[in-house]
Amino acid sequence: MTFISKRAAKWKENRTFVAIMSRILSIDYGKKRTGLAVTDTLQLIAGGLATVPTVELIAYIKEYVTREPVERIIVGLPKQMNNEASENMKRIEPFVNTLRKQLPHIPVEYVDERFTSVLAHRAMLEGGLKKKARQDKALVDEISATIILQSYLESRRM
Repeated sequence: MTFISKRAAKWKENRTFVAIMSRILSIDYGKKRTGLAVTDTLQLIAGGLATVPTVELIAYIKEYVTREPVERIIVGLPKQMNNEASENMKRIEPFVNTLRKQLPHIPVEYVDERFTSVLAHRAMLEGGLKKKARQDKALVDEISATIILQSYLESRRM
């Protein structure tokens, strides 16, 4: 049996290993607010977690990982259509470096986030949300983080 990480496994009293299922956290980083999504403990389903003011993001994540075991963190990689990094990348890189320093036991990976906002709006429309709800930028960010995470999960299954 393989274990996800040392953090995600515990010794039982009879000296056998018991796996503790852990989550994957996804981040759709924004200048003002950031959408977060998380998997279930079996890492099968992505679901929205919250939208957090970006200035409070590190503190929120540090508090979250004390409550829930997190195997890895996925950060949306903002790319333009020509495959070059978008303007937001200059804010994301320092954030990711800080995150890696503050939580060195949790790997952080980038995942292409192109079209996630478009897909989030489409999902809201197809889900029957009223126009007022579709204009909620915090909800769009959370759904975008969910789409990034679902994309990551699907890429692992291939």
